[in-house]
Amino acid sequence: MAEIANFLDTNIIVYALSGDEKAPAAQALMRQPFAISSQTLNEFANVARKKLLVSWVDIERTVDDLMTMAAAIGSVDQKTTKDAIDLATRYNLAFYDATMLAAALTLGCSNYYSEDLQHGLVIDSKMTIINPFL
Repeated sequence: MAEIANFLDTNIIVYALSGDEKAPAAQALMRQPFAISSQTLNEFANVARKKLLVSWVDIERTVDDLMTMAAAIGSVDQKTTKDAIDLATRYNLAFYDATMLAAALTLGCSNYYSEDLQHGLVIDSKMTIINPFL
């Protein structure tokens, strides 16, 4: 599988599908080849239902669309979990953030787009966290 440079955190997906002022920047990222993980899809479904009050039918449709649009979707397996524990320890990260980062590293991504993590932080000399809204 060819490596995809850009991994999109859940908040990028949520903004891209919203009417928020951050939507244009998030939508621009989604027009480029991007990777996500199964956790991204799960987090999106949770946020869409609990915070945005989206119907399950619309959530399922959007998840299907995201799975079609993404150039790669990383799984969260035993190795990802172990890698996430290591990243959380070394970079003082929340576990679920570290899990997403581990999935992105496994996919070979060099850019991790998120507004929730430290902009400019380089993970394992391989991947840079970028806040596209700065």
